[in-house]
Amino acid sequence: MKKKIEIGKRPDIKLEVWKVNGTYWKLFKEHYYLDLPHPPAAEYFVGVVDGELVAHVAVCPMFTANAYRATRLVVMPEWQGAGVGTAFLNEVMQYHLEGNGRCQRKYHTFFHTSHPQLCGYLRNTAVWKQTNAILYGANKSRSNASITKTGKKGGITGCGYGGHFRAVQSFKYLGK
Repeated sequence: MKKKIEIGKRPDIKLEVWKVNGTYWKLFKEHYYLDLPHPPAAEYFVGVVDGELVAHVAVCPMFTANAYRATRLVVMPEWQGAGVGTAFLNEVMQYHLEGNGRCQRKYHTFFHTSHPQLCGYLRNTAVWKQTNAILYGANKSRSNASITKTGKKGGITGCGYGGHFRAVQSFKYLGK
């Protein structure tokens, strides 16, 4: 069967970016794959289309590395694939690179994700650079040993990060 089908142009989407407080996270939390406490000293942003909340990201300072770290990117399921998540992420990263973030530092932002389509986009756009890729899970015993050693004074034992056995890729926002 051979048939020509005209596919129309996507409708224009007018995305607004709002800087908000951490209370907005509860509206996105059920769509995030990890259950972690609020990041310390984070700035929170939401993407809004026609009054509807469509995306969320938190940005934390990493001043010891002269950088920021973006985390908790969530795009509501009904908006995934429409391009709002990447446009939103890029806008918030550019905001920080221009010195509008915490302490007005003009720093790059690092971002980690395991989402295959998002990794593909970030890897193939000029404003992002891939910095690392761990394509298999980590054993948390090394992290546990470090935390236990550091926490002996406070009695912290039996914890650690890692061991989640998921691929994680790291990216740095270079800017426009």
